[in-house]
Amino acid sequence: MKEKTDNLIAQNKKAGHDYFIKETLEAGIALTGTEIKSIRARRINLRDGYVQIINGNAYLENVHISEYKQGNIFNHDPLRKRQLLLHKKQITRLAGIQSQQGMTIIPLKVYIKHGFAKVLIGVGQGKKQYDKRQTIKKRDQDRELRRKYRVR
Repeated sequence: MKEKTDNLIAQNKKAGHDYFIKETLEAGIALTGTEIKSIRARRINLRDGYVQIINGNAYLENVHISEYKQGNIFNHDPLRKRQLLLHKKQITRLAGIQSQQGMTIIPLKVYIKHGFAKVLIGVGQGKKQYDKRQTIKKRDQDRELRRKYRVR
């Protein structure tokens, strides 16, 4: 039997509500030992996270990874900046996108792939309040149509 290679750890559901996701990209994360143990225990929160490009490096900021319970004095800071592992071309392209008005880079999912922690980052454009209402209205209409034409 084939072993499952992708293991979803955390998902940023708020991102789809607050942003139009234009493009996605997979990146590795540089982590310490206690951080990866906490991630495997699913103790990570992506809700307020974002990606920032500083001096040609991409950093994942404001993502909360809880301290590892058995980590004692070697524990990590839960909100520290974590470097993303990307190619230089990808970083320069993301820096160009991020410099545009209204565009931001946000983490969408964290998962384990072949034993390594990966983050799926998305290039998003912020939604206005009326856009959110339109999205909710369209979703409700689609749900009603599915109910109406459901085969019993």
